[in-house]
Amino acid sequence: MSSKAGEGRDARAHILTEGKGYHGSAADSSAAFAEFRELVAGAGAEIVGEVLQRRPRPDPATLVGKGKVVEIAAVAESAGATLILFDHDLSPTQLRNLEQALPARVVDRTQLILDIFARHARSREGQLQVELAQLEYMLPRLTGRGAAMSQLGGGIGTRGPGETQLETDRRKIQRRLLQLKRELDAVRRVRTQQRHRRASVPVPTIALVGYTNAGKSTLFNLLTDAGVFASSRMFSTLDPKLRAVVLPSRRRVLLSDTVGFIRNLPHTLITSFRATLEEVEKAEVLLHVQDCSSAQRQQQKAEVEKVLAELGALGKPILSVLNKTDLVAPEEQAASVADQWSVYISARTGEGIAQLLELMDRALTVDPIVEEKFMVPQQEGAVLAALDAGALILKREFSGDFVHLAVSGPASLLGRYRQYRRTRK
Repeated sequence: MSSKAGEGRDARAHILTEGKGYHGSAADSSAAFAEFRELVAGAGAEIVGEVLQRRPRPDPATLVGKGKVVEIAAVAESAGATLILFDHDLSPTQLRNLEQALPARVVDRTQLILDIFARHARSREGQLQVELAQLEYMLPRLTGRGAAMSQLGGGIGTRGPGETQLETDRRKIQRRLLQLKRELDAVRRVRTQQRHRRASVPVPTIALVGYTNAGKSTLFNLLTDAGVFASSRMFSTLDPKLRAVVLPSRRRVLLSDTVGFIRNLPHTLITSFRATLEEVEKAEVLLHVQDCSSAQRQQQKAEVEKVLAELGALGKPILSVLNKTDLVAPEEQAASVADQWSVYISARTGEGIAQLLELMDRALTVDPIVEEKFMVPQQEGAVLAALDAGALILKREFSGDFVHLAVSGPASLLGRYRQYRRTRK
């Protein structure tokens, strides 16, 4: 059900952005424009023209006003554009009016993002979530377009064929929506069962969150050797990934890589991707990965926090991971203010990763690190191997047939061998 932004690299697109949301500085407008260009490139379209408009409020009929519509039509005609993109959401009425007045197909911001999501969804779950969001987007716009094809007259037998087709399409979409929601509910149940199984052997989960293209997947690969696809393209990570990481304390945690957020992330996407974002909701600690080389870092941070608030996750421990320090001059980094829960890293070079792992260890309050003393018979090789693998051996002495150990490790692990405990420190 995807509406493609372009057919390969030969697609020609004309971009329009308008004034709402750009009432700040010229730098803010430029950054928003640059971000929209990246979205267009991620959808595989070629930009052949741009129009920017500032206005105090959107035109209810066409968003941009009649005069600007005429200008856009002229630019699109002269550039040979096959697609006109708006960096703004369009109401069903606005979309219908613009498509009637302009010489090419019209796509708004949400539809463009949905197209990119459709391109990057690989798992069955991701594909279901994208289709759900696309259909929820399409349903009211289908109604808007159908208004032009409705009744031809006012009496019995004068009902237009377009209205009949509209109702048929609406019923098909509604049936498909119900089916998708049932399938996603099944996915959610499986995830819940998996989470319950993990809870039986407590392994904390830490989730990576952040603005799209902040470097989350690159960091995820560095910490886990997972080899997941990492790209500078927006939304290159769509399907959630979960891998084990061993912290300096020898405590094992699960690290989750999640979809990146973006300015004005459509609400339908947050709703449709609830199953994926449950990893964020259930995580014990969040790593908020930020591009510290970006001039828009504070605005991007605010956008991520807005989505986290909608997910009810702002109350969790959040570590600020300031990535891409290799792109920042040392004096700029030194001048930046960082608190005890922030760390500067470069996921590309590995700088600061040791400090990040220590910070992750310190932020975890579940399954705390404790110290114990054990006296284990030497023939209990499995016990000794488990303590060696999952804890730090502070001291080891041999006496007769016993090994005396001073151990620092997760309470859940050491608690399994309480029968060998000597004294509590």
